[in-house]
Amino acid sequence: MPVDLMRPRAAATESDPPRRRDGELILSGRGDYLDDVRIPGLTYAAFVRSPHPHARVRGFRTAAAEAHSGVLRVLTGREAAERIGPIPHFFSPTNVGGKTTDFECLASTEVYYVGQPVAAVVATDPGDAEAAAELVEVDYDVLPPVLDAHQALQSGAPQAFSHWDDNLVVRVAFNEGDVAEAFESAPHVLRDRVKIQRYGTSPLEPRGYIAQWNPDGRLVVRASTQMPHPLRSALAAMFDLPETAVRVIAPRLGGAFGHKFHGYPEEGALCLLSRLVRAPVKWLERREDAMLVGAREMEHDLAIAFDDEGVILGLRDSIVCDVGALGTSAGWGMAFVAAMTFPGPYRVPAYDVESLVVVTNKAPWNGARGFGKESACLALERAVDLVAAELSLDAAEVRRRNFIPSTAFPYWTASKRLDSGDYQAVLDKALALGDYPELVERRRQARAAGRLAGVGIAFELTPEGGDFPGGLARGFDTSTVRMDPAGSVTVLTGVTSPGTGNETAIGQLVAAELGVSFDRVRVVQGDTDTTPYGFGNGSSRSLNLGGGAAVLAAREVRAKLVAAAAVALECDPGCIALDKDTVFREGGAQMPISDLARFVYTTSIAHPAVPYQHLEATCSYAPEQNLLHQPDSAGRTSSYPTFSNSAHVCAVEVDEHTGQVTLASYAAVDDCGVIVNPILVRGQLLGAIAMGIGGALWEEARFDDRGHPVATSFKNYLVPRSVDLPAIRVGHHTTPSPFTLLGTKGAGEGGVAGAVAAVCNAVNDAIAPLGARVSKMPLSAPNVLRAIREVTK
Repeated sequence: MPVDLMRPRAAATESDPPRRRDGELILSGRGDYLDDVRIPGLTYAAFVRSPHPHARVRGFRTAAAEAHSGVLRVLTGREAAERIGPIPHFFSPTNVGGKTTDFECLASTEVYYVGQPVAAVVATDPGDAEAAAELVEVDYDVLPPVLDAHQALQSGAPQAFSHWDDNLVVRVAFNEGDVAEAFESAPHVLRDRVKIQRYGTSPLEPRGYIAQWNPDGRLVVRASTQMPHPLRSALAAMFDLPETAVRVIAPRLGGAFGHKFHGYPEEGALCLLSRLVRAPVKWLERREDAMLVGAREMEHDLAIAFDDEGVILGLRDSIVCDVGALGTSAGWGMAFVAAMTFPGPYRVPAYDVESLVVVTNKAPWNGARGFGKESACLALERAVDLVAAELSLDAAEVRRRNFIPSTAFPYWTASKRLDSGDYQAVLDKALALGDYPELVERRRQARAAGRLAGVGIAFELTPEGGDFPGGLARGFDTSTVRMDPAGSVTVLTGVTSPGTGNETAIGQLVAAELGVSFDRVRVVQGDTDTTPYGFGNGSSRSLNLGGGAAVLAAREVRAKLVAAAAVALECDPGCIALDKDTVFREGGAQMPISDLARFVYTTSIAHPAVPYQHLEATCSYAPEQNLLHQPDSAGRTSSYPTFSNSAHVCAVEVDEHTGQVTLASYAAVDDCGVIVNPILVRGQLLGAIAMGIGGALWEEARFDDRGHPVATSFKNYLVPRSVDLPAIRVGHHTTPSPFTLLGTKGAGEGGVAGAVAAVCNAVNDAIAPLGARVSKMPLSAPNVLRAIREVTK
């Protein structure tokens, strides 16, 4: 049964939320990041990377590099393999019946992609390290690569891993209803092929690490990571150490978006280098290295069956996912989530969706904001628009006819139980905010004047807070709340902030529970020696899970304070209230909360009625009521407890002669459940929309026919600038989740998927009068122009 909704006391502060903690420090450029850390005796690493997408490693020649000025050590893959174990998986494909292999920090026998590290150099100067790395010679036997997922699935294709029998990692399938009958009896059937390109996340601050072995043999790693505790677990396993012998500290992050999950080869290699040279070693990722990290690259072969009224009767989708050379991070999981997200916000009686996870000789995927949900949304929303166009119906009306009604929640599909929602209300708000009738009229006027104008609508469903047993991607977390004798509060939490400011919202929640001012609460994150074991940041888990755990701990501390106050003020505990840093007794007596805290610490035991425990509590929290890992009687499971949603409306113009797309207007409304801090939620939504627009129109990590990445800098990988975007109007709708302590659903990923799909629908609407259609992303000028010329030549 759903949990009783105990709304956080912080809900009352929504009208006047606290500003982001350290916001002025960050905006003024005075915030410290990993690159600002200074340690005596610091040395620097550089990596030697494979120039081939697939090859056997025959040997190394390192004499010239070792003789270079300032060089302290050269480490090859052969030596590293003798000193350090393989990288543990973030979440292994074997957990869902797939296959994998061992992955080394430095490749010793075989390389699987251009850019894979095979050796490393440590020097006293970063320039010397880079120069010496170029002097390391590696002998390779070049093997035939496979660079296309469809080719990889063909019989006789080259094997991305020479010791595998084929290139298929796993096949993931979800289905419900009689799909064959739905398609046979449907009045209409449409098919489309939709491809979302490979592109990444481009955080302003790339990754970086500083590894140092203390004289007592303890390893200390400062890492720009979203997940310090799981990284600690991985490093301890690689070096066969107890976890108490490893400390990971995550400084302030300059963005992450999944790019800073753990599982990268540089992590363990840098720690080994530090041990060998007996000095701290630093490495910062170059933009070229960051752009090796891939995500998405999925192709949907989609079919949709529907009736004369536009009601969807059946759906089929086969998704081919090019995950590159796999790797140990969680990136491949986006293929699983893409299939699981179907059929989105729509009530579809029969569907069959499969996702094929395929390896190729390109750099592996890592996590990316959206995490496959944007791919599913794009395919679904294109399909709904095709239905509307086929029947000459309004695209918004077709969505209304197919939405899961608000009265149907909680709502089961084959892969999840949706917690709550009012999709029609969210869509209607977005249409009003975007002035949809006016956009339609402007489109008519533009077309009458001979211009290509389009209006796009999209609705996204965003599973949040995923829990995947068998790995360190879990749907629970832990927080400690501690009040000292002066009445100040410290929150220690296992979740981290990738730069979003979630520490502000967590502090806000705890302050409200304890009745203290926000400035009295300090939130500590990202230090494995200090904070309880937690799973960091990802899947919009920070406020849902870390905040929920902090609220539970704060309530325990509050109960101790109330019991002590009843003694100090000589009344029943039910007469005590805590607010504004003050303890109030019904009837007028009061005392500062600092005096009460000191009373507890100095009087307990001596006064039998005063609780003698410290004012401290540690709690874990998971919205387990909506997590189901063992199939029920209908064979259904649910790995996500909450589901945010949003509606998007935009308008574009397309230059028929150049293919250039101009985004004219944009509006979106989201429902992320109860909002604790509207300022933070607004910032998340705006950022996600900008990322989605960038993926829709410009960003692409391409490879040439030799397997070499083409995008190596922001000169040839185009991200949106502020001048490229219109003013984005955002609004909110609230349907609390009945399965989370705070009624929240998560606001970290919602917006990416809707933006990708809305822009794609708008561009296709613009070129529809020409009879053109484009379903291959991005909608760059060359791709759009190609689609136009195919029908106008």
